[in-house]
Amino acid sequence: MRFKDKLIVATVTLIIRLLKQTVRWQYIGSPIRPENATCIISSWHARLLLIPLLLGKWQGPLIISDHKDGELISAVFAKFGIQASRGSSSKNGAKALLDVIRLAKQGLSPGITPDGPRGPAQIVKPGVAQISAKANIPVVPVCYASRRYWRLSSWDKFYIPKPFSKGVVVVGEPLSQVESESIDDFTKRIQQGMDNAQQQADTFFQHGIV
Repeated sequence: MRFKDKLIVATVTLIIRLLKQTVRWQYIGSPIRPENATCIISSWHARLLLIPLLLGKWQGPLIISDHKDGELISAVFAKFGIQASRGSSSKNGAKALLDVIRLAKQGLSPGITPDGPRGPAQIVKPGVAQISAKANIPVVPVCYASRRYWRLSSWDKFYIPKPFSKGVVVVGEPLSQVESESIDDFTKRIQQGMDNAQQQADTFFQHGIV
């Protein structure tokens, strides 16, 4: 890895630790956590930054796209003990899918950004439903928000909480495929669960909750 890339990894790692320590986080929703139940952590691509430190003892694997940016993200998350499975819907996706299913069957909790790596933003692709059905573990929608934040100009409008703000982590109810339900219908339910978690997070501080 080039010196420039190492500097980026070190900087992003420091930012994540800073935001974990300086934002006053509170949790609402399901008590499900990767350390007490095998599940699939599903987070929008825009809210990926702090997932490594907001979910307790989560170790991954996290599906990371198989391109240059994915290499940097993998290196950052490795700093927090989270392993990556490289691939996406556009490149090496089948291999990543099989790897994650295998690891899930071993008791690990995969993480996925169901709208990544290139969007459209906040639209669930069927991969997360396929992993859940094949590995027989539920999908848990997760979304965080803060009272004060930045949004970048990237395709996903990447979300960065501001230091010394107040934050909320919404953990949705676990979603599993029901009998005779198609992958398409299951994907639609996951979409609704993701939308609900995001709406809860994004409106939390609008309701005067402190």
